[in-house]
Amino acid sequence: MMAWLDKFPLILLIVIAVWMGIAPVVPESHLIEKLRMLSQGTLTKPLDIFDLCLHTAPIVLLLMRLWRQLRPG
Repeated sequence: MMAWLDKFPLILLIVIAVWMGIAPVVPESHLIEKLRMLSQGTLTKPLDIFDLCLHTAPIVLLLMRLWRQLRPG
């Protein structure tokens, strides 16, 4: 089921995860902004929730890919 993730080029996944993690660079990364809003309890707008998911998804995929690649067995 997750074979497509194993076939996805790792370097491309790293580049996408880093870019989405820091984009936009100025004035503040959306990911940092949305995580701050989440911790303060002000993340209520559907667009903000979608934005958090959008910027977090590549990082989650990268972590899943690394976990699948590095696990024993």
